Order: sequence, then C-alpha cells, then structure tokens
Amino acid sequence: MKIKTALKFVLGLSILAAVSMPAMSAGEKAKAVMMPTKDSKTTGWAWLANNGSQLRVWGQISGLTPGKHGFHVHEFGDCSAPDATSAGSHLSLTGQKHAAPENKMRHSGDFGNLEADANGVAKFDFSIPMTHGLHAVLGRGLIVHAKADDLKTQPTGDAGGRLACGIIGMAK
Repeated sequence: MKIKTALKFVLGLSILAAVSMPAMSAGEKAKAVMMPTKDSKTTGWAWLANNGSQLRVWGQISGLTPGKHGFHVHEFGDCSAPDATSAGSHLSLTGQKHAAPENKMRHSGDFGNLEADANGVAKFDFSIPMTHGLHAVLGRGLIVHAKADDLKTQPTGDAGGRLACGIIGMAK
C-alpha cells in the first residue's frame, strides 16, 4: 500500500511540475555571460535555445589553454565563490551518473568538452538531448573547466578546476 501512495505522490508532483511550467514560445532563448574565476582570464558567452527535443548551445569562450575543456551546467546559479564552487555539482535532474553527452543515461548538465584553438578561443555550436529543454537550465550555473572531461570518471569527469562561471538567464 505504501508503494501505491508513493507512486501517486510522484505522479501528482510530475503533473504539477508540467502544469506549472510556463510554455516556451518559439524563439525564446537564454544567455550566460562567462566571468573568470580567481586567477583566471577566461571569459565569454553562451546562448541556449530549444531546438525541437534538443537544447542548442552556441557561443565563444576565450582565455583558455589550447585543447579540450569540460563544459557543464551546474546545480546553482551562484558564481560568488572565488573558485565558483558555489555553483554546486553537475546538474542531474534524474539522478544519473556522469557520462558523455550522447549517452541517454547521463547528468542533465553533461555538455562534454569545448575545444580551444591555438589562440585559446573555443567557438561552439551544438545540440544536445534535453528532456525539459531550456526550462531545465534556467537559473543554473554554466562552467568551463581547466581540463578535458574524460566523460567517465565519477562524478565530474576529472575536468579539473573551474575557469569561468556564468548564470543562465532569459535573454532577448
């Protein structure tokens, strides 16, 4: 009997969440302005928008070392700590483990890696499956890391320190 009650409660919460989410209009998008953490010169911006059942993410980040850098949505839209640890852990709406972006069973915030060129600039434009689309990431922290995400080490992909943090908010 307890299981039935628990299932009804979870179903009720799911319905409430779906009904209480305002509908997204076509063309709505969000932006994160990436600000450097202490001792970093990494800056940039990222746009995010619904693209069918996927979330499109595009932008540019500079001040990186050449090569790959982990790129993730974190739990909180709080970049106040000097090292951006105030943004919390990777966003995981469904309690999944860290994995590659193309893996269906992954943290919601696992965006994989950005690749910086010889000048330390990463230009990117990709789409990633996202069940709740833009709503899932609004008000969250977007982080670029010092090292490549190995896409397997739990819980963070061994991506190193946080170079820049931005808060994802609605934009024109």
